[in-house]
Amino acid sequence: MPKSKPQPDSRIAVNKKARHDYFIVEQLEAGLVLEGWEVKSLREKSIQLKESYVLIRDMQAWLLGAHIAPLITTSTHKAADPTRTRKLLLHKDEIAKLVGAVERKGYTIIPLSMYWKKGVVKLGIAVAKGKHKQDRRASIKERDWKRDQQRLMKNAK
Repeated sequence: MPKSKPQPDSRIAVNKKARHDYFIVEQLEAGLVLEGWEVKSLREKSIQLKESYVLIRDMQAWLLGAHIAPLITTSTHKAADPTRTRKLLLHKDEIAKLVGAVERKGYTIIPLSMYWKKGVVKLGIAVAKGKHKQDRRASIKERDWKRDQQRLMKNAK
């Protein structure tokens, strides 16, 4: 049986804060419209999704607040804007579904992760509802209890 090649890590960035601050209701995958220097920076994994969000305007989805740091070696004839608004590539029915979700009270669209898929950059987005302080505390307690359970089960064997 031939050995399979190890897959390189396809994740570019993960928004760890998203699952802490929001209840994830639904997840989607979107493409991105990027410039050449941005793709080079993404290969170096120099992106931050922490404070970014998705906005829908004129039945088009846009990524706002994502910071892609320009590389020193990129072209000098064009000024790089690290926090520019980037268009998301989604089908009309997916955008309509997102518009319906956002119009409900308290729902927002946030990016969860950015990754490579067949040589193309994809953005995992989610329809989410914000957590209150007590919800965050409950999530932390539940996570700690699950960790303790795993530890107890491991020691019992």
